Amino acid sequence: MKKIELLAPAGDLERLKIAVLYGADAVYIGGQVFGLRAAAKNFSIDDMQEGVAFAHKHGVAVYLTLNIIPHNEDMDQLPDYLTSLKDINLDGVIVSDPGTFDLVQQYAPHLPIHISTQANSTNIHTVNFWHRQGATRVVMARELSLKEIKEIHQQKSPEVELESFIHGAMCISYSGRCLLSNYMIGRDANKGGCAHPCRWRYSMVEEQRPGEYMPVYEDETGTYIFHSKDLCMIRHIPQLIDAGITSLKIEGRMKTIYYVATVLRVYRQAIDAYIADPLNWTFQPEWMEELKKASHRPFTTGFYFGKPTEEDQIYDETYGKRSYDFIGLVKKWDSETNSATIQQRNRFFNGDEVELIGPNRDKALHFTINDLKNEDGEAIESAPHPQQLVTCKVPFPLYPNEILRSMTRC
Repeated sequence: MKKIELLAPAGDLERLKIAVLYGADAVYIGGQVFGLRAAAKNFSIDDMQEGVAFAHKHGVAVYLTLNIIPHNEDMDQLPDYLTSLKDINLDGVIVSDPGTFDLVQQYAPHLPIHISTQANSTNIHTVNFWHRQGATRVVMARELSLKEIKEIHQQKSPEVELESFIHGAMCISYSGRCLLSNYMIGRDANKGGCAHPCRWRYSMVEEQRPGEYMPVYEDETGTYIFHSKDLCMIRHIPQLIDAGITSLKIEGRMKTIYYVATVLRVYRQAIDAYIADPLNWTFQPEWMEELKKASHRPFTTGFYFGKPTEEDQIYDETYGKRSYDFIGLVKKWDSETNSATIQQRNRFFNGDEVELIGPNRDKALHFTINDLKNEDGEAIESAPHPQQLVTCKVPFPLYPNEILRSMTRC
């Protein structure tokens, strides 16, 4: 079996390190220009150097997104930016525009080029075209079924790889090339500024009845007619691999380290179980239960088994749900006092029942927060301040970068 790559999002240096530790084979990042997630913290040149060094130390590849749909003023800056990448040792760049592709080959010819899903590659001729130009990988358009992807895999050159999204938010527009945000509020989704108008609530107005707002869907709260469910393919790892996809991609460069760690950990377990014993692989219900502990909308399989229907849209809510809150990141363990130093990420209290997950733990562990103290060693009843350091007693050893979570408070 060809190596299957689990590809994770990394919106900043901290998330890159968490993705690496929690099981990613590769991560994709954005620089401070030319990427499609302008609202993410993203990576300076110095951050890239540190992140790539950390990833490579752990045997993990790093790909840089250069996938905006550029205008002339963007292209004027690109050669200098590409030249600044020469010493970073990236493993590839992700592009969607032929002009960007051409400039990468001129100014950074050492970099493998992956074709972004923004390029809308939906057929074998497009994949072969990009391969002839020099692309080493093509990210499939999200509108393809597994049957179509398998047909492409069977006809393409073995030298070009296929990558597809398997988990995360879905865009209403064709493979994400959306004009709605730019039209409505002047934020260009194709240059990284998407305001996510597909998540807004809409009503219908008839031409002769201005001011009368009629729900598009019969519900007094209105409707979210463009609001897609989240993609989730955890049940279908064998079908994804059988279709010839060798890079399985998780969406989410805007997501938290808790989201990245939780989702990665589950897919890592599922993929490893399949690789270890393909013939006897079975879906484990606890994988789905674990995914639901991270923020999510209801799940769908997208286009993989046919075109989505009205059942794949959400009509009554705009934000995702979660059953657990990310409350802390373990910084160190003191074996003499059996206590852990924790960096607070959401408020928690002495006496809270919590779960612990870590990159080297198969299952979540449970314990009760007790003997909570601040940095001065003073007893406290809660940890209310963002990123404050606290200690607490724990009945078993913890390790740096393990994550604490608690049931979401009502």
